[in-house]
Amino acid sequence: MTKINKQWRLKARPVGEPSAETWDYTETEIPTITDGQLLIKVEYISIDPAMRGWLNDAKSYIAPVQIGEVMRAGTVGEVIESKHEKFIVGDYVAGHDGVQSYAVSDGANLYKVDPKLAPLSYYLGVLGMPGMTGYFGLLKTGQPKAGETVVVSGAAGAVGSLVGQIAKIKGCRVVGIAGGAEKCKFLVDELGFDATIDYKNEDVKKALKKTCPDGVDVYFDNVGGDILNDVLTQINLHARIVICGAISQYNNTTEVKGPSNYLSLLVNRARMEGIVVFDNIKEYPVAMKDIAGWIQSGDMKVKDHIVEGIETFPDTLMMLFKGENFGKLVLKVEG
Repeated sequence: MTKINKQWRLKARPVGEPSAETWDYTETEIPTITDGQLLIKVEYISIDPAMRGWLNDAKSYIAPVQIGEVMRAGTVGEVIESKHEKFIVGDYVAGHDGVQSYAVSDGANLYKVDPKLAPLSYYLGVLGMPGMTGYFGLLKTGQPKAGETVVVSGAAGAVGSLVGQIAKIKGCRVVGIAGGAEKCKFLVDELGFDATIDYKNEDVKKALKKTCPDGVDVYFDNVGGDILNDVLTQINLHARIVICGAISQYNNTTEVKGPSNYLSLLVNRARMEGIVVFDNIKEYPVAMKDIAGWIQSGDMKVKDHIVEGIETFPDTLMMLFKGENFGKLVLKVEG
């Protein structure tokens, strides 16, 4: 029986939110591999906010996805055929092989993973790009110190939930900003956050004053917009603002809304700095060892939000921008 490769390709660059017109769904036969190549059966696909930025034809830290190309995405899967000296049939590998059910690779930027050490989905989340982003963004850029107050937005997402837990491990007081009572309850009861702010049902600025009576020393920003502006009014002397993302602005059809309260950085001699995870790639093994140790010891808990069926990709992607995901959003290729 001929295997079919299901693929989602970029049809047109979206203005605002991606829609049905953004994508082409195709089914093709799987190509044969040549010397130096391997064939991967993709099992899980990572769904990340950064994917929206990759659709724009604009200068960034990585080239945009081109029209007609398979949509870029982090993946993990099994090698089912190999003519590559470093990979054998049965190996499990993680990489960026796109939104498709089978991928032909030359082995570049692939690394082996062990499904016996952790569930495969973890290698796209807590042990993958989101995990590395949270680890280095907080520890290297945010530089939290025991006793400081750390605020994180998008706190129930893949990066934010990890950031908050690492901050607790480092002895900080942690306040998470998330949408909805269920997410906020989870952050406190399950992940050990000290307090939360429900941005959907609370005045964020007032809630910050209440939950951060001693001000904010580190703010890890995943959302941008009004919430970033509100936090800037509460920062302490020499505060560190980590700019990881701005999901509230990604689908704008007007200009991106910047922080009007930026002079607070001057008054407080504070620092605002962006984080791009790939800058730390040589140090990934250190981070993965630390995170795996925290999971094993019970100091860190992991929550994955798995949606089944590659056919659901367009709707699954939009869950990110509607705040519907609870934990790391992962697409399981086969339902």
